[in-house]
Amino acid sequence: MDIKKFTPVVDKKVLVLLAGIMWCGVGIMLISFAVSWLSFYSGREEVLFFSAGFLVAMPVHHFGFLRIADKNLNRLLALTEKRCVFAFMTWKSYLIVLVMMSMGIALRHSAIPKRYLSVLYNGIGLALFLSGIRYLRFFYKLLTTEES
Repeated sequence: MDIKKFTPVVDKKVLVLLAGIMWCGVGIMLISFAVSWLSFYSGREEVLFFSAGFLVAMPVHHFGFLRIADKNLNRLLALTEKRCVFAFMTWKSYLIVLVMMSMGIALRHSAIPKRYLSVLYNGIGLALFLSGIRYLRFFYKLLTTEES
């Protein structure tokens, strides 16, 4: 029995779309944690901590996640045949995600005040979301070039 016939394979366009949805979705989730934690504070504190998160997001996006996204996009765009639906990330990336999820859970359950965690969550969430937009832009380019 050939196990490969049960592997869900998709085109690189779908892999790029899945990566974009995943990055944007996780970013939105992290931002929603930050927003919910800040909703208990006054308007001035809320703006201060949200702004700090925004300031964290810009270098994290530009010098960190954008480079990772571009490297992954180059890998995906070079594909010539259909691949497994889970190939939108490398196996190494899945391990990194597992570590990051574990750290996030540990931080949420730590004694660190949520308003300080909101800066980190908002910063990383916004950086992930912005980097996820890069995937969605390339997905759009792949769709429009195919139709021409």
